[in-house]
Amino acid sequence: MSLNSIIAQVTEEIIKRSEGPRRDYLDTMERQAEAGVRRAHLTCGNQAHAYAAMGEDKGALVDERAPNIGIVTAYNDMLSAHQPFATYPELIKATARTAGATAQVAGGVPAMCDGVTQGQTGMELSLFSRDVIALSASVALSHNTFDAALFLGVCDKIVPGLVMAAAAFGHIPSIFLPAGPMPSGLPNDEKAKVRQQFAKGEIGRKELMAAEMASYHGPGTCTFYGTANSNQMLMEFMGLHLPGSSFVPPNTPLRDALTAAGTKRALEITASGNDFRPAARVLDAKAFVNGIVGLMATGGSTNLVLHLPAMARAAGIILDISDFAKISAAVPLMAKVYPNGLADVNHFHAAGGLSYMIGQLLDAGLLHDDSETVMGTGLSAYAADPHLGEDGLTWHPAPATSQNDKILRPASDPFQPTGGLAALDGNLGRGMIKVSAVAPERQTITAPVRVFHDQESVKTAFKNGEFTSDTIVVVRFQGPKANGMPELHGLTPTLSVLQDRGLKVALVTDGRMSGASGKVPAAIHLAPEAAQGGPIAKLQDGDIVTLDATTGTLTVLTEGFDARTPVTADLSANTTGMGRNLFETFRQSVTPATEGAVSIF
Repeated sequence: MSLNSIIAQVTEEIIKRSEGPRRDYLDTMERQAEAGVRRAHLTCGNQAHAYAAMGEDKGALVDERAPNIGIVTAYNDMLSAHQPFATYPELIKATARTAGATAQVAGGVPAMCDGVTQGQTGMELSLFSRDVIALSASVALSHNTFDAALFLGVCDKIVPGLVMAAAAFGHIPSIFLPAGPMPSGLPNDEKAKVRQQFAKGEIGRKELMAAEMASYHGPGTCTFYGTANSNQMLMEFMGLHLPGSSFVPPNTPLRDALTAAGTKRALEITASGNDFRPAARVLDAKAFVNGIVGLMATGGSTNLVLHLPAMARAAGIILDISDFAKISAAVPLMAKVYPNGLADVNHFHAAGGLSYMIGQLLDAGLLHDDSETVMGTGLSAYAADPHLGEDGLTWHPAPATSQNDKILRPASDPFQPTGGLAALDGNLGRGMIKVSAVAPERQTITAPVRVFHDQESVKTAFKNGEFTSDTIVVVRFQGPKANGMPELHGLTPTLSVLQDRGLKVALVTDGRMSGASGKVPAAIHLAPEAAQGGPIAKLQDGDIVTLDATTGTLTVLTEGFDARTPVTADLSANTTGMGRNLFETFRQSVTPATEGAVSIF
């Protein structure tokens, strides 16, 4: 199948737009690669420090003839998704040793859990943690003793930050090793119902806690299709995972076999091997387009609209939110996974998962099959599932049909003809909306606004019974410059209750929702943000606004709106406590959300 014309056009637009920075980036990576294996350039003193604690591997390291892998790990045992990484370094080292090579833990990176910090002050550090992770991983690899890197990370800001670091060290190969999802627990729709009951005061905290613990109950990634699992999808579509590895459960023989295989593959694609594949070549425009296609086809996280431009910019590629909108118009929504369906990622994987989807999208001409991956040239290698049998680890072709068409459908018969996200533009600025979980009749709303400066004020107004008619709730001064752009996911139960009462409601904000954005229409990432004097700072209670996801417009209809002076807010409280003072430089230097909300380049 020839490449879809829209996919081809968007790719060419990205390549042309990125010509200068991409050329500069590749020139830098080429100079670094030409210098050869870096250990050879270290002094004896440098090397002695690097090898002092390596025991039986010292000889191989000093000999300098075998490749050395740097492990960058986001392990901690507070994150269920990252707890399984505790055992990975020893398995990686043993596998490398068997191959006559070596591996070292180059360093760790911070890994916070948005599930813990939702609605808490710590959430104001969350987005900036992505940039801290990129910096931390770069420090880890700066010792210049590694021929390849293995990145251990799963969750929200962690994978994007690690990809940014992989791009910064694009002269060496990089492979990402996932941990896999936890077993299915309390169904996500039942959990959502309990949250709504708590929001309405029908149950107490004890019942809510029981439901939450039944949902999040073991090692592995949370099973709804939020940012963490969208990240795993992205790594496969971009060719940075081994095929079919995203949703294999942790602590299983197949999971261990894939970790060992990833280690062996990293050794094969170093400059010392016969198939040199540095990350700079994998992270090209085609890979990012393939990633956006996967995002649309799966109805994935709105957070990736922030992270993909940041990741791409690290590799000299300039993405615009218009790219997302154009690709969304060409790509069908093929999956129904919570919050835009009842299934979780384990059900999705059993129905055929990413391998089935990639095969379908390739057949439909919606993916670049000639993109370079860690497995070789051609994304078709990812239309296969891993199997562990008597012959060891092998890959078999993906199933030709969906194993459950209520969860996963072919590209020729999708759940809807377009993707899960849409761009918004108008006299309120530019932003995004996730529509995959929003009923068609709710994708357009014209209503008066209620303006708030924090999400707790919205909840208070709800408890006071102040929402009695169709309303667009505006929560502003939530952008990256104002307070680090925390997720406003805590508003989902409140707004869902209002919608269930028969009201038409929507959210408009310069903040974020999350990968769990649900059935209430939410115009998010609005830029310019209120703290920059953006149009959202001109809104007043009662202004009439139209949000139309079908046409991609977000418009204030009130006469004289454009002539108003933006309001300001006292944001001084956002700069102290819980480490927020340490992030003032980030808030001051951060780019707009439409450019990835990046603070380090």
